[in-house]
Amino acid sequence: MPVRIVPHNAPMTNPSRPSTLAVAIALGTVYILWGSTYLAIAYVVETMPPFLAGGVRFLFAGAMLIAFLVARDRWRRRRSDDVARIAAPRAVEWRTALIVGTLLLLGGNGGVMLAEQTVPSGIAAVIIATTPIWFSLFDALTTRRAPSRLAIGGVLIGLVGVAILLLPTGGIERLDPLGIGILLGAAICWASGSIYARQAPMPPSRLLGAGMQQVAGGLVLLLVATGTGEVARFDPAAVSTESLLGFVFLIVFGSLAAFSAYAWLLHHVPVTTVATYAYVNPLVAVGLGIAFRGETLSGRSLLAAAIIIGAVVAMVSGRPSQAEESGPSPEVAALAPEETEQPEEGAA
Repeated sequence: MPVRIVPHNAPMTNPSRPSTLAVAIALGTVYILWGSTYLAIAYVVETMPPFLAGGVRFLFAGAMLIAFLVARDRWRRRRSDDVARIAAPRAVEWRTALIVGTLLLLGGNGGVMLAEQTVPSGIAAVIIATTPIWFSLFDALTTRRAPSRLAIGGVLIGLVGVAILLLPTGGIERLDPLGIGILLGAAICWASGSIYARQAPMPPSRLLGAGMQQVAGGLVLLLVATGTGEVARFDPAAVSTESLLGFVFLIVFGSLAAFSAYAWLLHHVPVTTVATYAYVNPLVAVGLGIAFRGETLSGRSLLAAAIIIGAVVAMVSGRPSQAEESGPSPEVAALAPEETEQPEEGAA
């Protein structure tokens, strides 16, 4: 599912209180796996076309999710006649899946994969961390409420951080301005697609909607890959082992394992706790980029990262208790369930 806005004080769908260790393990899974997807993408795009790789990834993950739901539905109905069947998606719901999948997976994830051909993975994660800021601003605009001072301040401070990244420099400190612009566009696509999805017709089963969005977005990515010549130019023999491992990691760990942990967290802890991913993921991505790819951060980049992440921290932690908060990481925005959905559809 797309990013969802839910109240801080929304009631939990599962009244049981999990152990502190279980929560810590689930949070650690989300922090590390989602933060590491930026590193995996950097390896993938070294020898695999970005749109083609993204299209195959999401088409495969979406098909796996739908197949799992269908198999689970049949198994449950064999055990009990009282279990309701998953309703077949309507045409209007497929239209929603197409629009949301295009914005989130083509504009969002596809933009990240395209930009990471020239921008270090850590910097990419820092810029994508601005998504909650854009989300808050767009939410205020679409609901015709004046943006809060916190939202306006977050946007301005975040843009200051981006401007620092784009200061003209030479040598190792120079960053590709086009790549930075694409990443900003990706964050805006995620925010706008998520805002649209809040009111658009969706299947009663939110996980089914997630699978539909991935399938639709994957097909759009493949169409773009075909139109831009990626499919014709692709040479499977040229794919490196690192790219292949990164691709498998994105499907298994980024799209499935981390999602399961996230879905479990939404039903057991406050969404404000889960939302801490917004400023932990970039730190993980930066650390992994330095450790595994030798990426370097100049003093200017560190300052910009601190400003951007600080703006996001203020946005996430500074809201009043009745305010609404954003949902999952943009990297898997199309996978997150709504917190108000029934436990059998959202639990891992």
